[in-house]
Amino acid sequence: RWLYGKHICLFYAFCGVLFGICSLSTLTLLSTVCCLKICFPAYACAWTYAAIFACSPLAHWGEYGTEPYGTACCIDWHSTNVNVVSMSYTIVLFVFCFILPCGVIITSYSLILITVKESRKAVEQH
Repeated sequence: RWLYGKHICLFYAFCGVLFGICSLSTLTLLSTVCCLKICFPAYACAWTYAAIFACSPLAHWGEYGTEPYGTACCIDWHSTNVNVVSMSYTIVLFVFCFILPCGVIITSYSLILITVKESRKAVEQH
């Protein structure tokens, strides 16, 4: 069981979501930066993006709680079955913190591969 109380549970869950989303956002940005450096110029901020989603349960959009085995804390996935607000958070989290980053990563590396392939052809012609 969780031994450290409700406030530590919230903090633990908040950190897990913040660092988890920031990790995926960082990978997304790395792929984007590689793509943008090679194909286009632009920039973005992973920490702000991750903080928005990690702070949302603290602002009562979604909930933090203990995991099913009660040994750690994270997003309360069971609250989505009861609470429409929690379900909306989970859906938005899935779309913007999983589907979108994975799509950006796949697109970025695909564009990099296409650009490198075209550059290789151009070098071979010279």
